[in-house]
Amino acid sequence: MNDRITISIVTHNSRHIFDVLNNLKNELGLESNYDIHIFDNASEQSYIEKLESYGTFISLHKSKENKGFGYGHNQVLKKIDTRYAVIFNPDVLLTKATLDEMIRRMQENDQLAAVCPKVLNTDGSTQYLVRQKLDVFDYMLRFVPFKSVKKLFDKRLSYYECRDLPDDQTSYIKMGSGCFMVIDVDKFKEIDGFDERFFMYFEDNDLCLSFGKAGYKILYTPFETVTHLYEKGAHKNKQLFKIFLQSMVKFFNKWGWRFF
Repeated sequence: MNDRITISIVTHNSRHIFDVLNNLKNELGLESNYDIHIFDNASEQSYIEKLESYGTFISLHKSKENKGFGYGHNQVLKKIDTRYAVIFNPDVLLTKATLDEMIRRMQENDQLAAVCPKVLNTDGSTQYLVRQKLDVFDYMLRFVPFKSVKKLFDKRLSYYECRDLPDDQTSYIKMGSGCFMVIDVDKFKEIDGFDERFFMYFEDNDLCLSFGKAGYKILYTPFETVTHLYEKGAHKNKQLFKIFLQSMVKFFNKWGWRFF
């Protein structure tokens, strides 16, 4: 076990990754305690070449086929010997101070398996990505395009999205977002990492519930924030929506069906 910290990013022609890497370069510099691992899921050759241009600033792992988000992170996180790691989307911007503070929170509490920050949109508004419970109705409600319907169920959506989490203290939560999460690597390995049956979607919820089942805690901190360049792919793309539905079925088959 060494005292370095692993940043694990999985890519597949991800459009924001170069902004993300440039941000990390500015924040971390060329010498830091953080090791950046990119696991690329069969991107186009020109994209790979652009990643390779970052040289020793990153460790690039190339796959000939796309086996999904969880698979990519497992390939990195199950093989490292650092105490802490960061599951990091290729569309997240942050400061080094945020990273350092979240690592400090992990170090202070042996019961923690993960720490999740407040996630912001580019306009500074909050992305409500924390979940205390999951059911089919609430998940599908988020895809309804009619504001009048959402307004009707606003209280329910507010509870589902944990909008009442306090902004002046940390909270223990059941499920945080896999877009950005600091984890204890030993605990991650103990639960066998991500369930690779989830190609995309729900793998972060599943991971968090697995941490909870093993007796560990997940901390939400509103004091540290990251910006997520979120595009809601499943809302716009039929193929991604199909993958979303497949993952949803796998999730509820595993953890029990709740419809309402």
